[in-house]
Formats: sequence, C-alpha cells, structure tokens
Amino acid sequence: MSDPLLSVRGLTVSYGGIHAVKGVDFDVADGEQVTLIGANGAGKTSSLRAVTGLQDFRGEILFAGKSIRGVPPYHLLKQGLVMVPEGRGIFARMTVLENLQIGAYLRRDGNGVKRDLAEIYRIFPRLKERLSQPAGLLSGGEQQMLAMGRALLGKPRLLILDEPSMGLAPIMVEAIFSVIHRIGGQGVTLLLVEQNARLALQATHRAYVLDSGLISHSGKSGDMLDDARIRQAYLGE
Repeated sequence: MSDPLLSVRGLTVSYGGIHAVKGVDFDVADGEQVTLIGANGAGKTSSLRAVTGLQDFRGEILFAGKSIRGVPPYHLLKQGLVMVPEGRGIFARMTVLENLQIGAYLRRDGNGVKRDLAEIYRIFPRLKERLSQPAGLLSGGEQQMLAMGRALLGKPRLLILDEPSMGLAPIMVEAIFSVIHRIGGQGVTLLLVEQNARLALQATHRAYVLDSGLISHSGKSGDMLDDARIRQAYLGE
C-alpha cells in the first residue's frame, strides 16, 4: 500500500496556554476526499493552518513524503498544496478574470492554462458572465466559486477547503457542494472542513470527528451518516 499524500501524526497546536489541537493523527490518500467535522472551536481550522504552513505546531506533518516543518506556505503552494481559506481571500478590487489568473501564476503552460480556464467557465458559468467585473461586487456564493476556481487553476495535488458554505444562502450552498462532488468525481484529492456535517459526509470518502482538539471518531463517511451517535451530535437528529 502506498504512503498517503498527507500524513499528520501527533499534531498539537497551541495559542499561549490554550491547546487548540491536542495530538491528532489523520491521513489523506492520493485521489481521496476526506473531511474533518466538529463543533466550532474543535480545532479544525487550526489543523488546516498547521498543514498549510501558516501555524506553528508540534508533531509531524508529511506532504508527499516530506516534512513541511519550516517550509514557507508559498513553497508548499509550489508543491501543489492549495487551500481555499475561510473567508475566501479574493482580491476585491481586481476583476474576476485577474483573480482567476493569479491562481495560475506559477504555471508556464499557457495552452494548458487556457484549457483549464475554459473548464472553470464550464464548472462556474456565473464567473464567465462576470469576468470584467470587480470581484468585490460578486455575491458571497459567487466569491466562493471564484476562490475555488482560482485554486483549481493552480493544479493542486491536494485541495483544502475551509468552510466553503459559510455565510451562503441555501441555494448557493447546494451549488457549491454540487461542484465539490464534481471535482471529487474527477479524482481531485480533497481535505474538507465544513460546519454542515451532513453535506461534508455526503461529499467525501472518509471522515474524522474533532472534539475539543481530539479525534473522537474516524471512519468511512457513509458509515458515519448511519451512526446514531454522529447523527445526534453533529447532524441535529
């Protein structure tokens, strides 16, 4: 069996005397979709910040078999570790097209970028209609589409999504998760943090439940959807 693309062992993240993550282990295999679910403050975003080089940590994180400790986030980006952050991180005064082009700035295959842009327009037709508009004029859902499209243009080996449905109207949440299912079906390796546990479990192969900085459950996402304990604690049943 091949080594996982992302391997996290004994991850601990602290803010002063507060331990947000308390020694967790999780893996993401190449081509797999995995979710971290849990209540607010469980340590999900802190874990992602550590994985992407944005947060100091203790423990071990390997990406493609190599430690990320001390590796700047922009070098991890060059290696294919791409995150769409909570809050989307778009450039409001730049146009939609300029925001998308930023996603491909490390690439040198101009024809490939053109093909991938055309695919982004097929996935997100709303963006194609608004290419010349400042990104700050887009709705929240459209900004999330833009952030995801920009990340996909970076040809990620691992795409990380942090709370993609946050603050969106239900119809836009449905649209965003339709895209997540689509890119997962295309074999994009995905690590998802999402407050809507049901949607997260429906969109992924495996799941880890974080509770107060510790992993309380792990297993196949479909099994968790059928687990009465998970349904009661995280699915509102």
